[in-house]
This record gives sequence, C-alpha cells and structure tokens, in this order.
Amino acid sequence: MALDLNLLRVFDTLMQERKVVAAAHRLGLSAPAVSNALARLRRHTGDELFTRTAQGMQPTPHALGMAASVSQALAALEHTLARPAAFDPASSERVFRVAMTDIGEIVFLPTLMRALQEEAPRVQLATVRNTAVDTRAEMALGGIDLAVGWLPDLAAGFHLRRLFEQRYVCLMAAGNPLAKGRLTLDRYRQARHALVVAEGTGHDRVDRLMRQQGVRRILPLQLPHFVAVPWIAAETDLVVTAPQKLADKVAGPLGLVVRALPLELPHFEVNLFWHQRVHADPGNRWLREWWAQLFGGAGTR
Repeated sequence: MALDLNLLRVFDTLMQERKVVAAAHRLGLSAPAVSNALARLRRHTGDELFTRTAQGMQPTPHALGMAASVSQALAALEHTLARPAAFDPASSERVFRVAMTDIGEIVFLPTLMRALQEEAPRVQLATVRNTAVDTRAEMALGGIDLAVGWLPDLAAGFHLRRLFEQRYVCLMAAGNPLAKGRLTLDRYRQARHALVVAEGTGHDRVDRLMRQQGVRRILPLQLPHFVAVPWIAAETDLVVTAPQKLADKVAGPLGLVVRALPLELPHFEVNLFWHQRVHADPGNRWLREWWAQLFGGAGTR
C-alpha cells in the first residue's frame, strides 16, 4: 500500500504539539481529519504510535524511533521543492561549463573574463569542446550549462537566444597576391586554401555549399578547427574562409588582410542554447542575461 506523505506531516506535527486540536490548528485541518490521518498511519505501521494521556498524546517507542527520520525527510523534501535561492554573482563560487568552439574561445573569452573579474570574481568558466562530447546528452544530464555558437543540431528541443549574425570573409597575409587588386571568383578558385572542417558545427557545410555553386578550390591543408589557421595564413600563401568576427579579432595582431568573399554564402546565426532543466535556475539565468548583454541578445525562445 502506497504511503500518503501527508500522513507523515500529521505525524511530525503531532510529535511536536502532542495535542490533536493544536496539531489540527497548525495544519489547517479539523481535529477529526487529524484523528483519521493518525488511524491510517497506525494501519500502515502496525503500531499505535500515540496514546492518549492527561498530558496529551504520548508517542510509543516505535514513534520515537521514527521521529527523527520523518522530520529529516520532510525537511529535505521541502528544501528540494522550495524556490531556488537567489544567485549572487559577487559571492558565488559556482563553476559553469560552457560548450563552445575554438572560435568561441577567441571571440568570447577575453571579454568574458574581463567582465567576470569585475562582476563575479569567484565564478569559474570551464569550456567544453562541443565535438568532444555528446552536447545534447550532457546538457540534458546537467554536465553542460550552456552551449554557444552555430550549432544546428541544437536548434530543435532547446531554448535559444540569438546573439548576432555572421558572414564569411577571406583571411590572408598582407603579402598574399589576393590582398591587392580586385578579388574575383577566378582568382579565389586558383588560390591555395586551408579548409577547416569543424564537425558538429555549421562550419563543416561551407565546402559543400561552395561545391554546389560549382566552386572547387585547391586545398593543400585541411584542419579540424580554426585556432591555428590565422598563424598559418600569416606565414604562408594560404587563404582561409573564416567567420567575420574571428577575422576581425586576429587580423590586426597578426598583420592579416580581410577581404569580402567573391561568392554568396548564407549568413549564419550565433546563438546561446540551454536545456529546459536549467531554464528557471537563477545562476544559469544570470549567466545567459549577462552573456546577452555583452554580445548581443536579440530574441529568445
């Protein structure tokens, strides 16, 4: 027979009040309702639990043995079901795990870490490469708090907040012949390219989109990520087709040139994603809002 947890609330209150009328008043019940609940709990435990005396309801040895465990269990349930505590970024020592690409680390982390030092000096960020884990499963299980980037696989079934739109550009050394003069499609085709195949992101579609337009490139180098290509482009004749924000970030320090593509590629959205399980979590909500303030923030779903 399943136990009605309300009976335990009656038991715990009777243990404290030792009078049926007082317990009923505290619980917002009638005295007969408390007596009826006690009778049901007696049948469930096979023990009298309380006996009436001139001093009130006195617990039996079995009831005394139950009391601490019942009280602790009810307190644990109340704590579990209570509204989440407010999040204080100034004092929190929480560690947030965020799935992002190497581009995300270059574009977001310098700004994020400067802002964290000011607003939440004890909070820690731990980045997770979205290609190294099952991001969907980890977010559902709580192993990842947020994911950020161009992640088409997360578009369905997750909350998202649009941060900004991106386009692709050409990135090359200042001495590359394509850095001067009109960049035509023929010159682009004849150049030597570094191809980045970032599996698990939308970036792995770029070469396929070009081939669909009849653009076949010379590809002496292929890499699984973007992080090394700016330095490679700076010291070789290789051209990189890269997202605008990455190109803008590295062009100045490395003396690179950014040119518009001589063909049309779809723009793409960089979004912030989170799972329903953390939708109402104050800490996660703070991080989402803070991230959106720093990097964009239009449109949530």
